[in-house]
Amino acid sequence: MFTSGLQHVAAMYAGVVAPPMIVGPAVGLNARDTAFLMGASLFTAGIATLLQTIGFWKVGARLPFVNGVSFAGVTPMVAIGRERGAEGITVIFGAIIVASVLGFVLTPYFSKLVRFFPPVVTGTVITLIGVSLLPVAFNWSQGGDPTADGYGSMKNIGMAGLTLLIVLVLRKVLRGFLQQIAILLGLVVGTVAAVPMDMTDFDAIKDAGLVGFPTPFHFGAPQFEIAAIISMCIVMLVCMTESTADMLALGRIVDRPADERVIEGGLRADTLGSAISPLFNGFMCSAFAQNIGLVAMTKVRSRFVVAAGGGILVLLGLCPVLASVIALVPLPVLGGAGIVLFGSVAASGIQTLATAALEKGENALIVAASVGIGLIPIAAPEFYHAFPKDLLVVLDSGISTGCVVAIVLNLAFNHWGGKGSSGTSEAEAASRSEADRSPAPAAPH
Repeated sequence: MFTSGLQHVAAMYAGVVAPPMIVGPAVGLNARDTAFLMGASLFTAGIATLLQTIGFWKVGARLPFVNGVSFAGVTPMVAIGRERGAEGITVIFGAIIVASVLGFVLTPYFSKLVRFFPPVVTGTVITLIGVSLLPVAFNWSQGGDPTADGYGSMKNIGMAGLTLLIVLVLRKVLRGFLQQIAILLGLVVGTVAAVPMDMTDFDAIKDAGLVGFPTPFHFGAPQFEIAAIISMCIVMLVCMTESTADMLALGRIVDRPADERVIEGGLRADTLGSAISPLFNGFMCSAFAQNIGLVAMTKVRSRFVVAAGGGILVLLGLCPVLASVIALVPLPVLGGAGIVLFGSVAASGIQTLATAALEKGENALIVAASVGIGLIPIAAPEFYHAFPKDLLVVLDSGISTGCVVAIVLNLAFNHWGGKGSSGTSEAEAASRSEADRSPAPAAPH
């Protein structure tokens, strides 16, 4: 359980520490305070993951679901911080608290949207999740920092390719438990291979302390400004949309389709974790899709394994020296493994689309338009450059835009107007959608 949980942590570690690494310097924090933010983000990601996997009352999806700092909030948080100088970080924390509380209140209503997610929509969104994550793996494979001298070098890409090959070979030749932790073993072997190539940085271990509790309100009491709150409320809606799609994806992978109750519990964990996070100097938390790929590949479906990963994240937040050991994994090594992880999510989406009766009505058209629009931020990052910045919070997320388009087109073609294009009445379509959401027989473990 510990080893499999550690594998989840290794897969999502870079995604957790990257937002504070961007936001910290942008709001004027020095290197020491930025490192403090990174530790706080690990700690709060662990709390949010425990809320999601173990849960209490009506909080938690109780699925093998990892939560961490959302990338969706990075751009607006940087904008808030730059406009307000030294007080920017406390304004960000105040806005996150208010947006998270409002999100918690809206959860019972938002979760009812699950009825609008038949296979043609869920398959489209799951595929977009995987495809949208692949550029992250490609960026890691090149080195992660476009301004660095070696970015995109043959050494970096070669190390990513070597790690990818190692993971594939281990998955082929190993059996049982060792096969399940092939990603972790691949990261270890890749990191060892990177040492003689001078691609690992041991300075972080030397400078890290043994104990580092994220003191509540380390940067001061949160401040509440209406403009910042509105901005983060939009981000919260985007995060809730993406988390809903992620829960639907994970539910299909573990043969436990996410119904309205599961979605509601999962969104409560997201929003409650996000509300608690700023108290310990963390940011907004949401689902980590890369870990869905890990579940799909390893077939380890136990939520308690992911809960163990949440416990490890809490320990990493409390012990900076342990966190620095995880940080030894070079980004090209992580990128090589990420190609497999993120590709597995896309493959799960394609598998779901295979059950969506694309030959009937306009289902194929729904998928084509939704995927095409969802890929715009990936294929043409500057496509929306002339749009208002507030709209970019939504438009820059291909998952959110693709999800909205898929829902609207599915309603237009298969529900509205009495008879859908496939020749079924709206009531029959709703009945079919309900049948699609009923639990499938559990696959053998």
